[in-house]
Amino acid sequence: MAKSQAVDNQCPIEAGLNILSRKWKLKILWLLSSRTLRFNELQRLLGSITTKTLTQQLRELEEQEIITRKVFPEVPPKVEYSLSEIGATLKPILSQLCDWGKAYHSYQKHEKNI
Repeated sequence: MAKSQAVDNQCPIEAGLNILSRKWKLKILWLLSSRTLRFNELQRLLGSITTKTLTQQLRELEEQEIITRKVFPEVPPKVEYSLSEIGATLKPILSQLCDWGKAYHSYQKHEKNI
């Protein structure tokens, strides 16, 4: 499970990094920032993630209250994931990180052409 420290003992940046630090978490959150998704949709959109890893990442994000998991009483079972209220506050941060990544990519391409 996620390594965590008492919130009072953490630097605010550490608290954020503790939540976002696993390989797939930012990608999962980015996908959920635009819409609610089912498990199989997330797995398909993420590509090479294993079922076990996706399950672990989703459980950690749910335990940290960043996402919500809604189970529908159907056969076969239907489960949807979405950002929680506090998770939704990450949307502008994720958007800015995406913009920064695009700018950095453009910068790198420009520097290599000089």
